[in-house]
Amino acid sequence: MKPKRINNKITIDEIIKLSNELNTIQDLDILLEKLLFEARSAVNADAGSIYIKDKDELVFSHVQNDTLTKRLSPGQKLIYTTFRVKINTSSIAGFVASTGNLLNIPDVYNIPPDVTYKFNATYDVISHYKTTSMLTVPLQTVNGAIIGVLQLINAKDDKGNVIPFTKDDEPIVMLFANNASLVLQRARMTRAILLRMISMAELRDPKETGAHVNRVATYAIELYEQWAKRHHINEKEIETNRDILRMAAMLHDVGKVAISDLILKKPARFTEEEYQIMKSHTYLGARLFKDTQSQFDEIASIVALTHHENWDGTGYPGYIDLDTGKPLEKDSKGNPLPRKGDEIPIYGRIVALADVYDALSSKRVYKDAWNENDVLNEIKLASGKKFDPELIDIFFSCYDFLKSIRLRYPDSE
Repeated sequence: MKPKRINNKITIDEIIKLSNELNTIQDLDILLEKLLFEARSAVNADAGSIYIKDKDELVFSHVQNDTLTKRLSPGQKLIYTTFRVKINTSSIAGFVASTGNLLNIPDVYNIPPDVTYKFNATYDVISHYKTTSMLTVPLQTVNGAIIGVLQLINAKDDKGNVIPFTKDDEPIVMLFANNASLVLQRARMTRAILLRMISMAELRDPKETGAHVNRVATYAIELYEQWAKRHHINEKEIETNRDILRMAAMLHDVGKVAISDLILKKPARFTEEEYQIMKSHTYLGARLFKDTQSQFDEIASIVALTHHENWDGTGYPGYIDLDTGKPLEKDSKGNPLPRKGDEIPIYGRIVALADVYDALSSKRVYKDAWNENDVLNEIKLASGKKFDPELIDIFFSCYDFLKSIRLRYPDSE
């Protein structure tokens, strides 16, 4: 929903209101998506991107483009990969990060020859898009340290014609960026804490890398969004749940910190006793979140507990007491009564699929990555057995976008 305007301009009150809305978002990537959308809306920009500072480089993090999105089939999303730009004055984004000054360029193909920065037309050539006007502003801390760059592209008038960004647009976007920077700092701290928790798990289990959990989390929110739209979940609820699910999915295997290295790093097949211990990471992880009442803790507990449940009831741990690890209900063999079908919460069903897809597609010290056809065949065969058939249908409907996520979060060599 676009902000209210007076004479086609966003009001200061509206900027403050939008900044307060940003402050409710906890996950860094969800926040960046929202920031870019609202900043574009504030000045009627057709497209935009965000770069995040990483040491002496800017990482191309998020992109939105209304014109290119309209060319897609319904439900499809823009597919893009990340790249890095050196922080120096040779590029537009690098110049803004180097100097801390905004750049308002009426036509990027007619930049004066006496300036150091140049426009890189590669994206335009690849996408068949025409960038004209560009407003690029720094994202800074209160102390002036650069944390990223916000770039808005192709301002439009009421008739949809591309026009230059005005001088009046500059303070609006700068105010928005300054307010958002405070929220970004908090979200980056939250992400850092999550990654430290994951690093603890990685020390115990080398499979639990930052790249792996970022991919699983990003797959999960895409699958959830498509599922939620099919089930007519309202937009605000989808936005809130995506935010929480992304963080919860990153912590799906946090319970492994309680499992012995002798088991986690064992190169051979588990004994039955070892397998039972290994399965306990589900309820041990869920136990970490059970004593608090926030929506995040509730969803994180659900994900940790149920991401190894199978649609046909052959998964684990089933109906189990988090405190004791003992069955709440037993089957005929004395094992916990299994969860199956819709008894498994949707968040657990989603993360189960995301986790297995990434595991099959990834190289590990003990195995090579499967080839793509074998991965897809395995996923397809598991429909109605390991996985929810509806989610498998969704998986294949957005597979091209899911595949692009692997390129955004590559494993380190």
